Amino acid sequence: MQELKTFPKGGVHPLGYKKLSCNEKIKNAPLPAEASIPMSQHIGKPAECIVKPGDEVREGMLIGRSQGFVSANIHSPIPGVVKEIKTYFLPNGIKTQAVVIELQGEFDRSGKGGKPSEWRKLDKKRLNEMIAENGIVGLGGATFPTHVKYMVKEGSSIDYLIINGVECEPFLTADHRLMLEKTDEILEGIEIVQKIVSAKEVLIGIEMNKPDAVQVIQERIHKKSLPFRVVPLQVKYPQGDEKMLIKALIDREVPSGGLPLDIGTVVSNVGTVFAVFEAVVYGKPLIERVVTVTGPAIARPANLKTRIGTKIADLIEECGGFKEPPQKLIVGGPMMGFALADPDLPVTKGVSGIIALDAKKSTVFRNLPCIRCARCVDACPWNLTPTVLYKFIEHGEYEEALARGLMDCKECGCCAYVCPSEIPLVQGFKLGKHMARKMKGK
Repeated sequence: MQELKTFPKGGVHPLGYKKLSCNEKIKNAPLPAEASIPMSQHIGKPAECIVKPGDEVREGMLIGRSQGFVSANIHSPIPGVVKEIKTYFLPNGIKTQAVVIELQGEFDRSGKGGKPSEWRKLDKKRLNEMIAENGIVGLGGATFPTHVKYMVKEGSSIDYLIINGVECEPFLTADHRLMLEKTDEILEGIEIVQKIVSAKEVLIGIEMNKPDAVQVIQERIHKKSLPFRVVPLQVKYPQGDEKMLIKALIDREVPSGGLPLDIGTVVSNVGTVFAVFEAVVYGKPLIERVVTVTGPAIARPANLKTRIGTKIADLIEECGGFKEPPQKLIVGGPMMGFALADPDLPVTKGVSGIIALDAKKSTVFRNLPCIRCARCVDACPWNLTPTVLYKFIEHGEYEEALARGLMDCKECGCCAYVCPSEIPLVQGFKLGKHMARKMKGK
């Protein structure tokens, strides 16, 4: 049997808890009677709000226009009337304007078919413009504007388009269900992206805790005679990080401060290429996404196709509420997600999961003294020394932390996961980066 590929240094093997929701087919979440749509749902500059209270909006209408090079359009997920413009603090700490829309009127898209575009006749520039117009961002968690990622410099060449089907965070199964249920659409989305970036080869990386997805995609590739290759991978966190996935699949290393483009590679998540398919083929803006609602405290875990702006509390209610009081609510995965204080906050483009943990699964950091065991050093995939970085930050020596590679940290949580002293290492690195940027006036 061929040895499964993985990245060579560091990483951890947390329990997956995928079985809670991996067999739950995607179903539609209830449409929100009121949707709150933040203008900052992506890396980069927030979108400029172009509506005001009292305005009537249609489903899929532009309500936030991208500003600057790294930004993304925002569209209304429902038809209705703008009730107010308010300010939110999102779980990641970002302060943003949000458009509150009260549901009224007819839906333009829901339950209605559309005529597919003849995208193969379009050039790659126009295809990427369609992605930008429809506000597509990375749905693997990073929310980087997708059209920017696909801009290949003149004279550069892309050897590999890598499709990320890893979904390595525990509990999350939204991408897994998409690969099983929307296989043809994902493959057509990959064809679109390959045309845009002119990739010579396409690799689809999937961890072997999803053997059914590996099999289904391989069968469909064979049936369609597509020149794509599925590469099964060892189960290892954080293999879903694009740098780790590149290392695992093609043994190339993205330089410090660099991008995959620098080594002739583009990486896209399966959810993202599905959104690309919908944008290019049917002209559909990114107004909904699949969200896994799960955890030991959730009564009926599920994968829900959810309109952006839906209250998180409404998704929990759709899953039968809590079967016991949760110790902690998390937006995203348990390794890199954010604790949720207010379940009335809305789902955004970057919300891949809602996890309700009970007391047994919830960790409270005790922050005991470091015992110099070096487990965090062994676990770090980026060859950093987390305990040393943390000490510099703890003493306000941010410049020294930067010199030791602080900005290379991807905040994956491997170090905190293995720390026997339960030191909040990742939280320290977030603080260190924030203070370093503040010192530099960025």
